[in-house]
Amino acid sequence: MEDYFEEQAFNGVNFTEQRLKKGEYNRCQFTNCLFSGVDLSYLVFSECVFENCDLSNARLNSTSWKEVQFNECKLLGLIFSDSNPFLMAMNFRGCQLSFSSFYQLNLKGSQFQQCSLHEVDFTETNLTGASFSQSDLSGTIFEQTILEKSDFRAAQNYSIDPALNKLKKARFSMPDVVGLLYKLDIQIT
Repeated sequence: MEDYFEEQAFNGVNFTEQRLKKGEYNRCQFTNCLFSGVDLSYLVFSECVFENCDLSNARLNSTSWKEVQFNECKLLGLIFSDSNPFLMAMNFRGCQLSFSSFYQLNLKGSQFQQCSLHEVDFTETNLTGASFSQSDLSGTIFEQTILEKSDFRAAQNYSIDPALNKLKKARFSMPDVVGLLYKLDIQIT
């Protein structure tokens, strides 16, 4: 039988040494915790907040993320596409998400604020209405991605092929909007 945890605070716990109990975590707060390389498979996180945590290279097989907020977290190399997609909703502020994958996920309305998203895979992801404010998208893959109504106005270093993605009513600003022209191999002066 799985455990149920509600409105609990976990502060400074090293889950690489102390095993996180299998179960459902509802409205819990994780602050300064280490999950690097930990198996989080089949856990359920609902309305939880992760603050200044390191989840890099954690295993996420069928992990549920329902209304989860990540603030100032290190999330390198995570395969979010292995997670349970049912009711998935996540927002990120000041996070390092480089080398992670969101392949084929529905992330409508997700916020990626002030994040480092180097080499992230958003192939076939639904990012309708997502915001990438002040995020660095160097080397990030957008292919067959739904980016309608997404906000890239304060994002940097993105390269998006308009022929391979849905961009209707997406918002961009100068000078970074030239990231839509990279495939044409032209010089703009």
